[in-house]
Amino acid sequence: MNKLIIIITTGDPKGIGPEVTKKALEDPKIKRLANFFVIKANDKTGFFAIEKAVEILKKYQVDALVTAPVNKEAINKSGIPFQGHTEYLAEATNTKKIAMMLCGGPLKVTTVTRHVPLKKVSSTLTQAKIIEAVRLTDSGLKKYFGIKKPRIGVCALNPHCGEGGTIGWEEQAIIIPAIKKIKRFVPGINGPVSGDVIFYMAYNGKLDAVISMYHDQGLGPLKMVAFEKGVNVTLGLPFIRTSPDHGTAYDIAGKGIADPDSMKEAIKLAVNMCLKNHC
Repeated sequence: MNKLIIIITTGDPKGIGPEVTKKALEDPKIKRLANFFVIKANDKTGFFAIEKAVEILKKYQVDALVTAPVNKEAINKSGIPFQGHTEYLAEATNTKKIAMMLCGGPLKVTTVTRHVPLKKVSSTLTQAKIIEAVRLTDSGLKKYFGIKKPRIGVCALNPHCGEGGTIGWEEQAIIIPAIKKIKRFVPGINGPVSGDVIFYMAYNGKLDAVISMYHDQGLGPLKMVAFEKGVNVTLGLPFIRTSPDHGTAYDIAGKGIADPDSMKEAIKLAVNMCLKNHC
């Protein structure tokens, strides 16, 4: 059986991306998993490496992309509009429906809204976005994780699920109707479940994944249990893409102390997803 081919972009050259990539690939257990094609950044932000990776993915048979972190602010300051890897890869591949799933320890969390200010979450939330997140999560769990009948919990937005509308209307107007619409396609859906309960359920194996309404609602619990080993997965793309769930860490870059565990986990997960998909 031919080895998998995986592209790795090293991210912001001033950050820890090049270091964690090098350390990960020096591990014999990682190195033997696939044939790796590393794209070293030849600009100040690491954006051109991402651009080059997309060109290669479009032209050649590549199994997966693993991306080291970049700094969105630095890329935007260089004159390139950039919301993040997820949004850029979707636009570059003309992918209309995507979702960001974070994996760490026993948790898998998909966020309905991503990098949105907290005060705008309510106005950004729609039934369509919730349904899209659930569909992509259900499909991803089946396709890449071998879970035949996914159990997906949908998180409430407000405390105590809004208490019937007395401390929040979003559950009644948006979340519950969305769950009712998608249930015929995803029978294992459960919710809305209060945010102070749902992650305990998932941690203890009662749910395969959680749909969180906003970024920190989902990432807070996940990083609590897997801060150094979290992996970001983009669902919906025409190829597998994973990334370490950490930033550029300028404060420790160049000191040789960056922990490569998250990069190793991103590589291992990309490999496992490829193998599940090929089965």
